[in-house]
Amino acid sequence: MIRSMTGFGRFEDITPEHKITAEIKAVNHRYLDLTIKMPKRFNCFEARIRSLLKKYIQRGKVDVFISYENYAEQKFCVKYNEALAAEYMDYFKKMEDQFGIENDVKVSMLARMPEVLFMESALEDEEQVWKLVSWALEEASKPFVESRTQEGERLRQDLFGKLDYMEERIDFIEQRSPTILTEYQTKLETKVKELLENNHIEESRIVTEVALFADKICVDEETVRLRSHIKTTRKELEDGKEVGRKLDFIAQEMNREANTILSKSQDLEVSNCAIALKTEIEKVREQIQNIE
Repeated sequence: MIRSMTGFGRFEDITPEHKITAEIKAVNHRYLDLTIKMPKRFNCFEARIRSLLKKYIQRGKVDVFISYENYAEQKFCVKYNEALAAEYMDYFKKMEDQFGIENDVKVSMLARMPEVLFMESALEDEEQVWKLVSWALEEASKPFVESRTQEGERLRQDLFGKLDYMEERIDFIEQRSPTILTEYQTKLETKVKELLENNHIEESRIVTEVALFADKICVDEETVRLRSHIKTTRKELEDGKEVGRKLDFIAQEMNREANTILSKSQDLEVSNCAIALKTEIEKVREQIQNIE
């Protein structure tokens, strides 16, 4: 299925022990750009979070929000800052040498120095916390992917309609081309007769001029390539894989062919039709920008 790059998914789990929320939202972007906002204690999970999300997301600017509260009774433990204690002792020794006084520091005094001993919340089991975080992200990813898929289907149907319109414009150009030549030949013959009045001009000269004009305005190659690009676009949309980048390139090629048709046009109706083609191709490109 075709997926849009715009999507949103949210999951929240509340129990007597905890509350965890995972939220994912995304908009268009050329590549995958993941921004994760979460408690600092979860920083150790960042690589695993990115790896998990890449299973669901290939492109887009994606913002991920994770919040976590632990309602269980807080457990604390005493921590000893050995490096800081050694630094205190070094300074006490320097003071003894500098002032010639006895260094009477005992363990009880050292323990009362700021930050030598301190209380810290006991850490939860890391793997258990990761299981909870990864589960919340998996659950948030489901509605996120579903919203992208639904929007992608709407984009697909809209693009099919635009491709149909483009083919109608191409049909008109191809049908109009022979008429342009006939009208040109008639105008040329009339103009030449007016200029030469009763003098005779060889029919072959008129035919040669018409042939040169026909070669100048011929857009057969351009319309054939346009039809081929439209056919390829339809196939890619029906296959429904990650085709955003490929379709963007095809749309650029379509625009190039429409520009060539417009530059060759010597007829107002064909020019208007080519402009309509370019306008529709631009709309197609805008829509493709939102496809993953």
